[in-house]
Amino acid sequence: MLRTAGKNLFYHTIPYAGGKKYYEIDFVIPDKHKISPVEVKSSGYKTHKSLNQFCAKFSDRILNKYLIYTKDYRMENGVEYIPVYMTMFL
Repeated sequence: MLRTAGKNLFYHTIPYAGGKKYYEIDFVIPDKHKISPVEVKSSGYKTHKSLNQFCAKFSDRILNKYLIYTKDYRMENGVEYIPVYMTMFL
């Protein structure tokens, strides 16, 4: 849906402190002169460590923070929780 909406999509990983695992951001969308990370969750949406780590590392470059999931739309702590069916409107 994001690609069809004309978005340029990128993927990003950040190594854990130990270096054996990675935090993953499913999509990074360039938006004006900033970036918007998008995390996609099928379940367990209440914790999103990858999104938190990414935003902490690149806080000065973040425009919007999105989490796509299977529940209703809401905004909490600066993160937009987007239902899957609304993905095309990002």
